[in-house]
Amino acid sequence: MDATIAAFLLQDGLTTGAIYALIALALVLVFAVTRVIFVGQGDFVVFGALTLASLQAGMLPPTFWLLLGCAVAGCVLDCAIAIRHQHLWRLPRILLNYLLPSTLVWAALSAFDLRNLPGLAQVALTLLVVTPLGPLLYRLVYQRLAETSVLMLLIVSVALHIVLLGLSLLMFGAEGFRTEALSDVALTVGEMQVSLQSLMVIGCALSLIIMLYLLFGHTLYGKALRATAFNRNGAQLVGIPTRLAGQAAFALAALVGTCSGILIGPLTTLYYDSGFLISLKGFVAAIIGGLASYPMAAAGAFLVGTLESFSMFWASAYKEVIVFTLVIPVLLILSLKHSHSGEEH
Repeated sequence: MDATIAAFLLQDGLTTGAIYALIALALVLVFAVTRVIFVGQGDFVVFGALTLASLQAGMLPPTFWLLLGCAVAGCVLDCAIAIRHQHLWRLPRILLNYLLPSTLVWAALSAFDLRNLPGLAQVALTLLVVTPLGPLLYRLVYQRLAETSVLMLLIVSVALHIVLLGLSLLMFGAEGFRTEALSDVALTVGEMQVSLQSLMVIGCALSLIIMLYLLFGHTLYGKALRATAFNRNGAQLVGIPTRLAGQAAFALAALVGTCSGILIGPLTTLYYDSGFLISLKGFVAAIIGGLASYPMAAAGAFLVGTLESFSMFWASAYKEVIVFTLVIPVLLILSLKHSHSGEEH
């Protein structure tokens, strides 16, 4: 291996690591606010990339129907609860909150020639279609289980991922897709070419790392979100809307996942089931950060991406084994570093 090959592998590792960093940040974000280990985070990556691919092909994205179905289900659920408690005055507001966003998205998708839209407009439509799925899934799946144990929430997350995997196969089929690059510009550094797409991925990851670190560490709103995970009842007593906090966390996670799919789509072919492996590697990075530290999770993600890239060169058949084996010494170190607490009741 010469210096040029090493530099190319390092560039590829940092680009891949940036995607894993975004996934790890979303996992840490959701866990910090809701105590949910969100196994389905990678599904938002797939939804983002394949929705953009549908728009670039001039098709109505199938994820819109998933959005509409979730909105109708949430509307029916909240209306039933309002009727049961005889709060009929809430019905118009519930209908407006659930059905108006989907109607606006439908209007935006129907008003334009999707194939010939500018790239940024297609990206904006992708975000409008996929991001609302986050809070809707929280309302339908997790909100009523917020007081249960972390183990129960993990089991529910696995079940939700299996459902989303089946829906993804139904919506997009088994064929893989690769989106058009947002920019074809390449910069020459010595003997190596660095694509602007790769720099956008790394820049987006670093920007989100800084934003989330500042949000949760230095703002009152971020600390209020974290308080819902540490003591949900105490947070309610001091006036923190815990349901809104959970929905906000899932909305941010869906936004981050969708952005990840948009950024990685031109670099690799994504299939309906690609999200699970991406989530696992992001989870390895999140474990390195102890599911609590955004900078450490990001550093772990870049380590995972670089290790995977060099493993593909030296031992491509064992690259997955090498990456996932990394979690063993990390867990041992964390186990020795932190005292064991009693089983959660």
